[in-house]
Amino acid sequence: METNLNQESNIVAEGFTTTDAMLIHWQGHRKLTRKVIEAFPEDKLFTYSIGGMRPFSAMINELVSIATIGLQDLFKDSPTSLNDLQSQRDKLPLSTKDEILNSWDKVTVMINQLWPQIPQESFYEVIKAFGEYEGVTSDIMLYWLDNEIHHRAQAYVYLRALGIEPPAFWDRY
Repeated sequence: METNLNQESNIVAEGFTTTDAMLIHWQGHRKLTRKVIEAFPEDKLFTYSIGGMRPFSAMINELVSIATIGLQDLFKDSPTSLNDLQSQRDKLPLSTKDEILNSWDKVTVMINQLWPQIPQESFYEVIKAFGEYEGVTSDIMLYWLDNEIHHRAQAYVYLRALGIEPPAFWDRY
């Protein structure tokens, strides 16, 4: 996971969106990513790649790990290290399409349960995500979303190369 979070924060004094709107937006993207997972033939989900990119299943493991551990870390005194994140990602027992979809759905429920428990001021605090990436919490969460969109776009390329029409990119509901 490469990132450059050493940039100006997106936070402004007036605010841009609400935390509720951010949750709805993120979950909309998660719904679309789920549709992309569903569109994949199971055998290709774990084996197909182009140009040295990882199979989509490996990308999903990363997204599941980042969302799960990233959110849980907001409630801990010290973050999960990047090495531990990668180790936990690699241990995910996601070896079938159904397991991936079930895991995806469990993370969706977890996000909906934890999100309202995040204190409002936490979104503006500087944290060190995975012990490596310092930034404002809301900016780090936006990175999680950007990362999901990036990997979903890779999956769109895979699906098109396989002759499968991916879900409409705007169909997040």
